[in-house]
Amino acid sequence: MTSKHTGFSAVVTGGNSGIGRATATKLIAEGARVLIVDVQSEPTWTNAHLRYCQADVAAEGSPADIITCAIDHFGQLDFLINNAGMVGGSDVAHMTDDVWDRILDVNLKAVFRLSRAAIPHLKNSSRGRIVNIGSIMSHLARPDMGAYTTSKHAVAGLTKTLALELGAFGITANYILPGAIVTGITEPAIAADPGFTEFWTQKSALGRLGQPEDIANAINFLLTAEAAFITAHGLVVDGGVMVNP
Repeated sequence: MTSKHTGFSAVVTGGNSGIGRATATKLIAEGARVLIVDVQSEPTWTNAHLRYCQADVAAEGSPADIITCAIDHFGQLDFLINNAGMVGGSDVAHMTDDVWDRILDVNLKAVFRLSRAAIPHLKNSSRGRIVNIGSIMSHLARPDMGAYTTSKHAVAGLTKTLALELGAFGITANYILPGAIVTGITEPAIAADPGFTEFWTQKSALGRLGQPEDIANAINFLLTAEAAFITAHGLVVDGGVMVNP
C-alpha cells in the first residue's frame, strides 16, 4: 500500500527532538524523505529516509544553505515545516535588544528566509506545503513573554500572506497553534514549577498536557492531499485550553 507521502520530501527545522522529531518520524512512516535541521552537532536518531543538517536557522545564509542541502539530497522539496523556535526574555521594561532580536530572529526571520528560499522549489511540486509553528500566543498574550508573543503573532500574519501569494501555484500555507506541549522547551518549567502542569491541565478540556505526537499528527494532516483546500488557516491544537479563559 502506498503511504500518504511516498515520493515527497520535507524539511523539518528543530527536528532533533520534541515536535520536530515527532513530525519527522510521522512523515517518514507515511513514506516521505526528511531533512531534519538542528543546532546540535549530531542527530539523536537515524533512519534510512532521514538526512541531517546541522545549522542555526537564524544565521546569515543558513536558510538558503538548508534548502540547497535538501535539494542536493532529494532533488526536490515538497514540504517545509518551520518548527525551530525559542522562548525566553523578560518583561518589556527590562528586555534587552540582544534578547529581543535573538527571539525574533529564530521565531520569525528564519521562517521568512526559509520560506523565501523554498518557494522556487515548492512551485515545482505537485503538492507544495508550508506549515509554520505558531502558538496559542499567536492569539493570546502573557506577561514576560513580549518577544515570544510578538514573534508568534507575526508568524500568523506571515503565513496568511504566504497563502495569498502562493495559492495560484497550488501551494498551501498554514500554521499550528500548540497549547502546553511536553518538549525540551517546556520541561524546565514543568520541573521547576509543579503549578505549571496543574494550571495547564486544569485549563485543558481533555485534562492533560499535549505531547509532541499531538502536534505531529496535525502537521501531517495539513500535508496530505485531503487538506488541499485548507490554506491561510491557524489550526489550534491545545486540548481545549483557549475556550477556557
